Amino acid sequence: MTYTTEIIIEKPLEEVIKKMNSTENMKHWQEGLVSAEHISGSPGEFGAKMKLNYDFGKRKMELVETITKQDFPSEFHATYSTKGMRNIQQNYFESTERGHTRWICKNEFQPTNFMMNAMLFLMPRAFKKQTKTYMGNFKNFAEKGTSVAYA
Repeated sequence: MTYTTEIIIEKPLEEVIKKMNSTENMKHWQEGLVSAEHISGSPGEFGAKMKLNYDFGKRKMELVETITKQDFPSEFHATYSTKGMRNIQQNYFESTERGHTRWICKNEFQPTNFMMNAMLFLMPRAFKKQTKTYMGNFKNFAEKGTSVAYA
């Protein structure tokens, strides 16, 4: 399943990228994030791996992020792997005429087991909704300093 989501952040590109390119800031916009642990490579650079642990109440999830392209301020691509699913994500950032930032997020979800294949087939909107939620959370954090970590 592939889809593209887009959002306008009413802050300059440089300011948005500074907030985006910070592991410390992830907890402020990625609801459920408990920890982010560097595994290998140079943090934030091509090939770097990081383990991300999430707690969604009854459901816990561990993802491994692998950076596949880091070309800030314009692009950041990564693959997120977890049990049963791989998410290939391409993020593009550009300045708008008004000096704001357009964030375009392209996602491709690849199930690696039957259960996740069924979930993807039965609930495609849940994946899109999660992407939109995180993007909206980041917009609120970047524009207003609103954090989901203290909600």
